[in-house]
Amino acid sequence: MIQSFKDLKVYQESYGLALEINKSILRLPNSEKYDLVDQMRRASKSIPANIAEGYAKRLFEKEFKRYLLTSIGSCNEMVVHISFAKDLGFWRPEFCENLLNRYDIVGKQLTKLLQNWKSYPTSKI
Repeated sequence: MIQSFKDLKVYQESYGLALEINKSILRLPNSEKYDLVDQMRRASKSIPANIAEGYAKRLFEKEFKRYLLTSIGSCNEMVVHISFAKDLGFWRPEFCENLLNRYDIVGKQLTKLLQNWKSYPTSKI
């Protein structure tokens, strides 16, 4: 039974990814401090934050879905930012591929949650 947003696997994974991203961006060049670093920091944290806020408003379909859609958008944004980090040679390709795969899974979990929102309180997503 889901008793808190913290019980959701999609929240747990997106939170873990945000921690990993925020530690890893320290290795990006200083020239990216106000560009890629800031964008990755905001987008990575936006995913679990919007899941948490949506959970608080889950009884209101329109509000709940809006927060999940924002999380999906931030997840897609992270795919683009990680691709830039990889293609610009800032991070190792293997590291990026792992992150990209994990964000792909999170995006699918969020989409499934959005589609099955009525069963959300008991969902194991």
